[in-house]
Amino acid sequence: MPRTDRLMLLDTASMYFRAFFGLPEILAPDGTPVNAVRGLLDFISRLVEQYEPRDLVCCWDDDWRPQWRVDLVPTYKAHRVVEVVAGSADVEEVPDPLEVQVPIIRDVLAALGIAVVGAPEAEADDVIGTLATDAGQPVDVVTGDRDLFQLVHDGSTGAGSADEVRILYIARGVGNHERVTEEWVREKYAVEAAQYADFATLRGDTSDGLPGVKGVGEKTAATLLQRFTDLDGIRTAASDPEADMAPGVRAKIKASADYLAVAPEVVAVRRTLDVPRTGFTLPTEPADAARLSALAAEYNLEGPVERLTTVLASLA
Repeated sequence: MPRTDRLMLLDTASMYFRAFFGLPEILAPDGTPVNAVRGLLDFISRLVEQYEPRDLVCCWDDDWRPQWRVDLVPTYKAHRVVEVVAGSADVEEVPDPLEVQVPIIRDVLAALGIAVVGAPEAEADDVIGTLATDAGQPVDVVTGDRDLFQLVHDGSTGAGSADEVRILYIARGVGNHERVTEEWVREKYAVEAAQYADFATLRGDTSDGLPGVKGVGEKTAATLLQRFTDLDGIRTAASDPEADMAPGVRAKIKASADYLAVAPEVVAVRRTLDVPRTGFTLPTEPADAARLSALAAEYNLEGPVERLTTVLASLA
């Protein structure tokens, strides 16, 4: 199977959460649940077989709720916190049967030789934003997170160009994923992909604890961006009595001035993290075959491991 020159970036937690909640309970011989591990491996197999990327990175949440984001918007992901830890990352609400699988996922990826990249005080979204920016090759981002639509770029010379960034959106499942392009964003939300972060800031996102501008939904947010281009233009217009802005909308924007002053930094993914930029080539054989075989036997992973190693071998 010939490889493309594409880089595939996986929002790993987004994928293993979906595997965990989408698959029935499957147990290892010792009773350890392994449905998230098995599901993630099968997701990777399907995506690699379909898209044949040259390079692949499992992007990791080294900090799922960075303090610098919380300092700006205290409600950020607050509803997911089960324990506040002074001086360290707060503890996220994760079902126990999933939590025990995360170290197994890391062990299996290491034995396979698949790159895993995280960064201090950064979410996987930030790692993805950094690696997708100036990658020098077309990029596919696999995620169920709409926030990453802000990265979409059709490329200066069209599909396949070195600056193309496409989202493979898995909200409806890996098997039913959608290819998100600039036109897709335009048709879905009536804004440009480059405006999506401002759009999300205005609309808010309850899943991330972002309140948005009270009373401004998707339609109003899109209309404002069509008229005033970006958040700076919207805020300037709200302060200008002569600007073409309805009084009610103007009042809502002005009432949210404090939120709008800080939220864009929270919503925007970071693009300049100090992370590795090389060593992402997908292996055609496991980095540690003996360790991989032992893990497969211990955790009832023989089927998914065999499927993935077969797909990887076909890349040779």
